[in-house]
Amino acid sequence: MSELVVRSTQDARLNWDYESSDSRTESLYQRAKQAQWSVDEIDWHLDVPFGAPLPDDSAFAMAGFAASPLAARGRPAWDEFRWELQAWMVSQFLHGEQAAMVVAARLVEIVSGLDSKLYATTQAVDEARHVEVFSRYLGEKIQQPYPISEPLELLLTDILEDNRWDVISLGMQIMVEALAMAAFRLAHSTFHDPLIKQITGLVARDEARHVSFGVLSLRGLYDQMTTRERTEREELVLESAALIRRRFLLGDIWERMEVPMADGLDFAARNELMVAYRQAIFSRVGRALDQIGLMTPRVREGLVGLDLIQFVEGRRGG
Repeated sequence: MSELVVRSTQDARLNWDYESSDSRTESLYQRAKQAQWSVDEIDWHLDVPFGAPLPDDSAFAMAGFAASPLAARGRPAWDEFRWELQAWMVSQFLHGEQAAMVVAARLVEIVSGLDSKLYATTQAVDEARHVEVFSRYLGEKIQQPYPISEPLELLLTDILEDNRWDVISLGMQIMVEALAMAAFRLAHSTFHDPLIKQITGLVARDEARHVSFGVLSLRGLYDQMTTRERTEREELVLESAALIRRRFLLGDIWERMEVPMADGLDFAARNELMVAYRQAIFSRVGRALDQIGLMTPRVREGLVGLDLIQFVEGRRGG
């Protein structure tokens, strides 16, 4: 098995003040303790008929298929693509959750304030459970999971190489976790078996807390930074967003389905269905960036240029 080794240095902070000083984070910690669940509670007897014919997609989606490089192969190719997209997404969930587990453990070490340390500890437990559940699903139900996509590996490496706690939190809990949360919530309309829908429903509840912690930790911070420091964070957001867009051009799937790469990438980049899907997946990231004060004019313009946002808080992204 391949292994990604990311080298970094960081400080460890211990705080001898054991009184709660942040009621919102303390409340999040209490909710996290009460909302724990076990992988064994899931109904693993549910069948996953991978590759089976699927019901008709929406008219919008079928129009996308008609314009795709798969159309010449007939309708079964669209069902194959939909199953492969699910397998690819869940595989990337697994790889991302392992990185999130490492990040949560690192945040326990480097954040200041006992409330934040206690909450980050519960997140590390959540992420370990997510690794377990997605690993079991892929191992038992999917014959050919996908390796980590190159853009995701680059994004995770960028996050883990940094030793600034706010950059680590911004990269993982806003750019990666908020994206995953939106994907989990779309699972009921985009995934094709009841087992993965049950799993993503449970995981989405955990991820909502993780994103809330990121927002609580980072809100107001960027107002206190110098222009140079804010610019660095804007660049991180836009670089991460570019990698996310590249990831969702789905090169891994086109390769497995033996679609000419240029044709597959062009379809994913330009087709209205594929653009709308990326915008839906990215929607929670946009809201989180707005909440922490990083949806600046520069970031907004960059995200619109990447076709990742159209509306933010009811306003057109441009």
